[in-house]
Amino acid sequence: MDPTYVQRAVDDAVRLLEIDSPTGYTQGVTGHLLDALRAMGFAPVRTRKGSVVCPLGGEGSPLALAAHVDTLGLMVRQIKPDGHLRFARVGGPSLNAVETENVSVVTRAGRRYTGVVQADNASTHVNRELGAQKRDEDHMEILLDELVSSAQDVRALGIDVGDYVLLDPRVRVTSSGFIRSRFLDDKLSAGMLLAFARAVADGSVRLARKTTLFFSVYEEVGHGASSGIPQDTEDLLVVDMGCVGEGLSCRETQVSICAKDSHGPYDYAMTGELVALAQARGIDYALDIYPAYGSDAATALAAGHDVRFALIGAGVYASHGYERSHVKGVENTLRLIEAFAAR
Repeated sequence: MDPTYVQRAVDDAVRLLEIDSPTGYTQGVTGHLLDALRAMGFAPVRTRKGSVVCPLGGEGSPLALAAHVDTLGLMVRQIKPDGHLRFARVGGPSLNAVETENVSVVTRAGRRYTGVVQADNASTHVNRELGAQKRDEDHMEILLDELVSSAQDVRALGIDVGDYVLLDPRVRVTSSGFIRSRFLDDKLSAGMLLAFARAVADGSVRLARKTTLFFSVYEEVGHGASSGIPQDTEDLLVVDMGCVGEGLSCRETQVSICAKDSHGPYDYAMTGELVALAQARGIDYALDIYPAYGSDAATALAAGHDVRFALIGAGVYASHGYERSHVKGVENTLRLIEAFAAR
C-alpha cells in the first residue's frame, strides 16, 4: 500500500483519539466517521444501536472489516459528603494506570468540569500506607477542579450519578514512529479502516470482493457486533489491537494474527489464509494466542452470524492502560487488510 495511506491512518487515528467516546457516549465519534466516509463518496449509515456500517463496493464473496470506536472510561457512582466523587468503571480500564489521570466530567446538560483521579488520602507526607493501599473503585476518587466541599456544592454544578468521566488520552506520535495514547484499542484500527476506505475511493486499491466496513460502539462491554453486520457476510475480519507482552511473540512493529483468544480458536482456514498472505507478501507478522482477550468476532457468533472469522491488529503494548504501538505495525496491518480484501 502507498505509504501515504499509512500516514493517513495514523492521522485518522489521532483525530479519533481526540474525540471522547467511552462505551455509551459515542455519538461524537460516530458522527465524525459518517462525515469522513461521506466526504470520500460513500454512503454510511448509523444503526439504531449506534454502530456505523459503510459499503465500500466490490463484487464476490461478502467481507466485513470490523473495528470498534468505543473506549474505556469511568462514570460517576457516588457524590461523597466532602464533594469528591466515587466512580464506576466503563469497560475494564487498569486502575493503576488511571491513578493521577486528568479527566473531564460531562453532565447531561453538556457542561464539562475538569478534575483528576486520585487514591484516597493521596498525600504521601500524610498517608504512610499510600503505597500499599488498594487501587480499586472503593479506594479511589475524583477531585473536581471546583471549589466544592459538599455533595450539595457538586449537585449545584449539575453533576449527578451516571455522568460520564472522560480520561485524557494523552496522544503522542514520536519522531521514531511510536504512537502512545490511551485507547489505541481500538481507534488505531479504526484509523486504518478509514485509510483503507480512502485508498478504495482514490482507486489505489481495487476490491476483489464485496466489502463493508463495520464500526461497533459496545465492544468494550461485550455486545458490540451482536447486531449490524450485513446478513450476507461470509467472512468477518476483525481488526483490533494485537497483544504484546511476556510469552507472546508480537512486537509493536508487527501485525498480529490471533490463532485463539480466551473465547476459543478463530477460524482455522481463514487464519491460515492470512498467514499465507503475510508470508507471500513479505509482511512482518506474528502468530499468537491471547490469554485474556475477547473481540467482536465472539459477539457476532453468539448472536447467530454464520461467518468465518479471524482477528488481526497492530501490536499494542500496555493494553487498557497507557498504550503504545508503532507506525510499522500500522503499515503491516494495512498491507494484510489489502491483501485479504483485494486478492
